Amino acid sequence: MDTGGRKKLFTRDYEIHASIKMLYPYIQSPGGLAEWFADDVTVDNLDKTYIFHWDNEAHRARLVAHRTNHFARFEFLPENEHDRNDPSYLELRLELNEFTQTVYLRVFDYSDFDDLDELGDLWDGLVENLKKTVGG
Repeated sequence: MDTGGRKKLFTRDYEIHASIKMLYPYIQSPGGLAEWFADDVTVDNLDKTYIFHWDNEAHRARLVAHRTNHFARFEFLPENEHDRNDPSYLELRLELNEFTQTVYLRVFDYSDFDDLDELGDLWDGLVENLKKTVGG
């Protein structure tokens, strides 16, 4: 079904039993992201873009905002005309519940992925990989 190129925002919070300082490299650095999020992540040193590799496809993104030990936001470079006007992005945010001292990974995935249930399942699996990697 064609959604007319309209993108959707998927958000979900995941409790992770690890410190924010330990988790931050896994949401911001190429090596950390490659351990759980993508098949591989490299950086093009010429234009400082991150290259995310999934299933033999490369998707380029810029780290457009970040705050150490808090969040990283990647904006994917346009792959078509619609993307130029409405770029996809991914924001991974680490939050601490001060009352319970529980750490959460909050995911914001803005893309043209049609099936939000399927996308939720995909994120659930990715975060399980992260939890196994960090022991949390």
